[in-house]
Amino acid sequence: MTASITNGLLNHGDAPPNYVDRKDVPELMAPPSPTVETIKLALEMAVRAPSIHNTQPWRWRIGDHAIELWADPRRHLVSSDPQQGKLIVSCGAALHHLRVALAVLGWSAAVTQLPDPDEPDHLATVEFAPHQPTQTDIELGAALLQRHTDRRGYRSLEIPAGYLKTISRNAATFGAVVRHVPESLRLRLVRPFQDAVTRHAEDPDYQLELAAWSGQRRTADGVPGSNVPLPHLSDPIPARVFADAVLIDNHVDADAAEWMVVCTPHDDRRSQLRAGETTSALLLEATRLGLSSCLQTEPLGLPELRDDIRSAVLYDCAFPQAMIRLGWVPTDSAPLERTPRRAIDDVIDR
Repeated sequence: MTASITNGLLNHGDAPPNYVDRKDVPELMAPPSPTVETIKLALEMAVRAPSIHNTQPWRWRIGDHAIELWADPRRHLVSSDPQQGKLIVSCGAALHHLRVALAVLGWSAAVTQLPDPDEPDHLATVEFAPHQPTQTDIELGAALLQRHTDRRGYRSLEIPAGYLKTISRNAATFGAVVRHVPESLRLRLVRPFQDAVTRHAEDPDYQLELAAWSGQRRTADGVPGSNVPLPHLSDPIPARVFADAVLIDNHVDADAAEWMVVCTPHDDRRSQLRAGETTSALLLEATRLGLSSCLQTEPLGLPELRDDIRSAVLYDCAFPQAMIRLGWVPTDSAPLERTPRRAIDDVIDR
């Protein structure tokens, strides 16, 4: 399957164009660049990245020799994400997805983060160079196409410790740290999650925002009810309650899910962008290993609950930016519908 996916991707994009390498004619020595069609294909893969409430809060600008990533503050969720931290993490995830997409299409990505201090919404500039895809590139490209958020219960089959170490090690190369939450500390996540659900249930602004970004009315963004299971009252760490949940989840056994926290020593915009890339790398590595995943961030939108997690789980050594639940989906689980995405031309500024 990996080979067929890869062939489909590579056939879609052009190989690096030939160019004249004549040192006596400098004007003919422009660096090679991918075609517009290749760039659009890479961006179509990049926007498959997860984002808070599937808001897809990014804009892309295509230049002659680079792609610029911009945050889209018009898609800021004021109640769920008051400090815009999760918006920037979402954009960082799309940036890493773009790296993976370009690599499998034959281009390396040189990323400059926050290139303009006067434009804080200009998050990154990505320049290109020809690149021969490796086997890892191909496998991560396949994982990018396969990954999706699965909020259902997982199997009681434990995840090998080696898998968790591999995921943490490979994801942490992008500037953030991945911390596994062992069973002895997992109870410390329960109260912040439960408190977040209780407080949000009593917050009319949050409920209006949640209703606007989830349910059956969303067609190009937001969280569709068809991918949201009804809440399990027995879950000690509850998931966010979206609108119009209709997904049937018959899994009733206690699962062996593991929890990972993506964290950073600082809490500025650059740290959040790095956390987003690390989150994407974690999710794709987990998918490559056959695991399912669910990104959960609800308590992180409430400063005091985020501080609780920072103290109780991270011992005040780092700021939590994202939390991921990993596990094995039951073998009899039905495939999920694909989460919607906006048309690529709707997120490109030329």
